[in-house]
Amino acid sequence: MAKKAIKSDFISTGSVAQNRRAFFDYDISEKFVAGLELTGTEVKSLRLGHANINDAFGIEKDGELYISNMFIAEYANKGYQSHAEKRDRKLLLTKKEINNIIGELSRKGATLVAINLFFNNKGRAKLEIGLGRGKKLFDKRETQKERDWNRDKQRILASNR
Repeated sequence: MAKKAIKSDFISTGSVAQNRRAFFDYDISEKFVAGLELTGTEVKSLRLGHANINDAFGIEKDGELYISNMFIAEYANKGYQSHAEKRDRKLLLTKKEINNIIGELSRKGATLVAINLFFNNKGRAKLEIGLGRGKKLFDKRETQKERDWNRDKQRILASNR
Protein backbone atom coordinates (compact mmCIF):
# COMPACT_ATOMS: atom_id res chain seq x y z
CA MET A 1 0.00 0.00 0.00
CA ALA A 2 1.27 3.49 -0.84
CA LYS A 3 2.50 5.81 1.89
CA LYS A 4 -0.06 8.49 2.72
CA ALA A 5 1.25 12.00 1.94
CA ILE A 6 1.24 14.45 4.84
CA LYS A 7 0.44 18.11 4.21
CA SER A 8 3.92 19.13 5.46
CA ASP A 9 5.56 16.95 2.76
CA PHE A 10 4.17 19.11 -0.06
CA ILE A 11 6.31 21.78 -1.76
CA SER A 12 4.22 24.94 -2.15
CA THR A 13 7.00 27.26 -3.38
CA GLY A 14 10.63 26.71 -4.21
CA SER A 15 12.78 24.30 -6.17
CA VAL A 16 11.61 20.80 -7.06
CA ALA A 17 14.45 19.57 -9.29
CA GLN A 18 17.69 20.98 -10.69
CA ASN A 19 19.96 19.99 -13.56
CA ARG A 20 23.37 20.57 -11.99
CA ARG A 21 25.25 19.39 -15.07
CA ALA A 22 23.59 21.88 -17.41
CA PHE A 23 26.22 24.59 -16.96
CA PHE A 24 29.03 22.03 -17.07
CA ASP A 25 27.90 20.32 -20.28
CA TYR A 26 26.49 23.37 -22.09
CA ASP A 27 27.49 26.97 -22.68
CA ILE A 28 24.19 28.66 -21.79
CA SER A 29 23.68 31.97 -23.60
CA GLU A 30 20.06 32.83 -22.72
CA LYS A 31 17.63 31.77 -19.99
CA PHE A 32 13.85 31.73 -20.09
CA VAL A 33 11.20 30.89 -17.50
CA ALA A 34 8.34 28.89 -18.97
CA GLY A 35 5.10 27.57 -17.59
CA LEU A 36 4.21 23.91 -18.06
CA GLU A 37 1.00 22.28 -19.25
CA LEU A 38 0.50 19.55 -16.62
CA THR A 39 -2.23 17.18 -15.47
CA GLY A 40 -3.48 17.01 -11.88
CA THR A 41 -1.51 13.92 -10.87
CA GLU A 42 1.67 15.44 -12.33
CA VAL A 43 1.28 18.54 -10.17
CA LYS A 44 0.65 16.44 -7.06
CA SER A 45 3.72 14.34 -7.79
CA LEU A 46 5.80 17.51 -8.30
CA ARG A 47 4.59 18.87 -4.97
CA LEU A 48 6.09 15.76 -3.36
CA GLY A 49 9.38 16.42 -5.19
CA HIS A 50 9.24 13.34 -7.44
CA ALA A 51 10.82 14.73 -10.62
CA ASN A 52 14.06 14.48 -12.58
CA ILE A 53 15.12 16.94 -15.31
CA ASN A 54 18.72 15.83 -15.86
CA ASP A 55 18.04 14.41 -19.33
CA ALA A 56 15.33 16.89 -20.36
CA PHE A 57 15.65 18.90 -23.55
CA GLY A 58 13.42 21.14 -25.64
CA ILE A 59 11.96 20.27 -29.04
CA GLU A 60 9.83 22.16 -31.57
CA LYS A 61 6.60 20.67 -32.98
CA ASP A 62 4.23 22.63 -35.22
CA GLY A 63 5.48 26.04 -34.08
CA GLU A 64 5.23 25.17 -30.39
CA LEU A 65 7.90 24.19 -27.87
CA TYR A 66 7.79 21.00 -25.81
CA ILE A 67 10.07 19.62 -23.12
CA SER A 68 10.95 16.01 -23.78
CA ASN A 69 12.41 13.29 -21.55
CA MET A 70 11.43 15.04 -18.29
CA PHE A 71 10.59 12.42 -15.66
CA ILE A 72 7.68 13.00 -13.28
CA ALA A 73 6.96 9.95 -11.15
CA GLU A 74 3.50 8.44 -11.00
CA TYR A 75 1.43 9.78 -8.10
CA ALA A 76 0.83 7.05 -5.52
CA ASN A 77 -2.76 8.00 -4.54
CA LYS A 78 -3.89 8.51 -8.11
CA GLY A 79 -7.29 6.82 -8.06
CA TYR A 80 -8.42 6.08 -11.61
CA GLN A 81 -6.34 8.77 -13.35
CA SER A 82 -2.66 8.53 -14.13
CA HIS A 83 -0.06 10.05 -16.43
CA ALA A 84 2.84 8.85 -18.57
CA GLU A 85 6.08 9.47 -16.69
CA LYS A 86 8.18 10.66 -19.66
CA ARG A 87 5.70 12.30 -22.01
CA ASP A 88 6.33 15.51 -23.97
CA ARG A 89 4.98 18.48 -22.02
CA LYS A 90 4.09 21.78 -23.65
CA LEU A 91 6.06 24.88 -22.64
CA LEU A 92 4.01 28.03 -22.11
CA LEU A 93 5.92 31.06 -23.40
CA THR A 94 5.06 34.26 -25.24
CA LYS A 95 4.92 34.13 -29.04
CA LYS A 96 7.97 36.41 -29.27
CA GLU A 97 10.02 34.11 -27.01
CA ILE A 98 8.90 31.01 -28.94
CA ASN A 99 9.92 32.57 -32.27
CA ASN A 100 13.27 33.64 -30.80
CA ILE A 101 13.98 30.14 -29.44
CA ILE A 102 12.89 28.36 -32.64
CA GLY A 103 15.16 30.65 -34.66
CA GLU A 104 18.11 29.82 -32.40
CA LEU A 105 17.34 26.07 -32.41
CA SER A 106 17.49 26.02 -36.22
CA ARG A 107 21.20 26.85 -36.00
CA LYS A 108 23.64 23.99 -35.83
CA GLY A 109 24.60 22.83 -32.34
CA ALA A 110 21.95 24.82 -30.47
CA THR A 111 20.06 23.01 -27.70
CA LEU A 112 17.28 23.89 -25.30
CA VAL A 113 18.16 22.48 -21.86
CA ALA A 114 16.10 22.29 -18.67
CA ILE A 115 17.92 24.00 -15.78
CA ASN A 116 15.53 24.29 -12.83
CA LEU A 117 11.99 23.11 -12.08
CA PHE A 118 10.26 25.11 -9.35
CA PHE A 119 7.00 26.51 -7.97
CA ASN A 120 6.76 30.31 -8.08
CA ASN A 121 5.24 32.53 -5.38
CA LYS A 122 1.73 31.93 -6.77
CA GLY A 123 2.22 28.15 -6.55
CA ARG A 124 2.48 27.59 -10.32
CA ALA A 125 4.95 25.06 -11.74
CA LYS A 126 7.65 26.80 -13.79
CA LEU A 127 10.65 25.49 -15.72
CA GLU A 128 13.80 27.52 -16.22
CA ILE A 129 15.26 26.61 -19.60
CA GLY A 130 18.53 27.63 -21.17
CA LEU A 131 19.48 28.09 -24.79
CA GLY A 132 23.03 26.99 -25.40
CA ARG A 133 25.61 24.91 -27.21
CA GLY A 134 27.34 21.74 -26.07
CA LYS A 135 30.83 22.13 -24.67
CA LYS A 136 33.82 20.22 -25.92
CA LEU A 137 36.09 18.36 -23.50
CA PHE A 138 38.69 21.13 -23.38
CA ASP A 139 35.95 23.67 -22.54
CA LYS A 140 34.85 21.50 -19.63
CA ARG A 141 38.44 21.30 -18.36
CA GLU A 142 38.73 25.09 -18.57
CA THR A 143 35.49 25.49 -16.59
CA GLN A 144 36.81 23.10 -13.93
CA LYS A 145 40.12 24.98 -13.67
CA GLU A 146 38.35 28.29 -13.33
CA ARG A 147 36.02 26.93 -10.63
CA ASP A 148 38.96 25.47 -8.68
CA TRP A 149 40.95 28.72 -8.96
CA ASN A 150 38.00 30.80 -7.69
CA ARG A 151 37.59 28.43 -4.73
CA ASP A 152 41.30 28.64 -3.88
CA LYS A 153 41.27 32.42 -4.28
CA GLN A 154 38.41 32.70 -1.78
CA ARG A 155 40.30 30.53 0.71
CA ILE A 156 43.44 32.65 0.37
CA LEU A 157 41.50 35.90 0.82
CA ALA A 158 39.64 34.50 3.83
CA SER A 159 42.86 33.37 5.54
CA ASN A 160 44.52 36.81 5.07
CA ARG A 161 41.81 38.61 7.06
